[in-house]
Amino acid sequence: MKAQLIKKFGEPSVFELSEIAKPELKPGHALVKVHATSVNQIDCKIRSGAVAAIAPEFPAILHGDFAGVIAAVATDVTNFNIGDEVYGCAGGMKGSGGALAEFMLVDTKLIANKPKSLSMLEAAALPLVSITAWEALFEKAHLSNKNTILIQGGIGGVGHIAVQLAKWAGAKVSTTVLNNEDFALAKALGADEVINAKTEDTDRGFDVVFDTIGGANLDKSLIAAGLNGTIVTTVARSTHDLTPMHNKALTLSVVFMLLPLLKNQGREAHGKILSEIAKIIDEGKLKPLIDPHKFTLETIKDAHLLLESGKAQGKVVVSI
Repeated sequence: MKAQLIKKFGEPSVFELSEIAKPELKPGHALVKVHATSVNQIDCKIRSGAVAAIAPEFPAILHGDFAGVIAAVATDVTNFNIGDEVYGCAGGMKGSGGALAEFMLVDTKLIANKPKSLSMLEAAALPLVSITAWEALFEKAHLSNKNTILIQGGIGGVGHIAVQLAKWAGAKVSTTVLNNEDFALAKALGADEVINAKTEDTDRGFDVVFDTIGGANLDKSLIAAGLNGTIVTTVARSTHDLTPMHNKALTLSVVFMLLPLLKNQGREAHGKILSEIAKIIDEGKLKPLIDPHKFTLETIKDAHLLLESGKAQGKVVVSI
């Protein structure tokens, strides 16, 4: 099969298109013919060596997100069949091959049937960001229709899914963007209130704050939360003064959706979340925002360059 390999860390130019053997089936797994994948920031960080500790061994096949068709299943797999259209985030890091190949070996605990109403490219954009948003809103923050929520970065990869899921849950949704030109998009996603993070403050006493940005923005989230509020973040590798957290008796939680892949614990939860996401999508309540640029397995370098440029408008997807 064709695959894009990296044999060392570095810039996007390190990708090498190669011919390698298909993965061999093993218990609990399925062989998927990959139709599409998407680029996440973690893929770029693994490629560059910024998170070398979670990178697969060289020569490595990167990317976790995929959508495709099951080509073969292990004898102990009973919930999927050859020909099923599936999607998931199931590899591309330490201990597993990724989706930048014509075929991918996946643990069936990590996947679900693809939403019927989406194309393969659209479905491939969803797994990592959807699981992250779901865990933040419903498993960490226990969001309900009684809550007000601020989603920091509401048109980003995770943020644009979180806005739609929070609206689906019935919460009153506020979100931040960086430019007034993005107000219309954030509103179209379902936000009740859009705030320009550069010119407006967010000190509104929100029940829940979901911070997808981190760094100095986490300090703003501590201020934005109300008494006994909940803050959930995907980026917490920084130092902060927790005085506002103490003064308002806040709860701070972190989402790190890669843990089941890295630690091989709780993988079934990902498959269940993706099944729920597929239902919401097919009910017309959720849709990914896709960047219009087109990429293939052969042009994966350009897809990484676009994401790292900061100019992508939605998820960057790749046809395999």
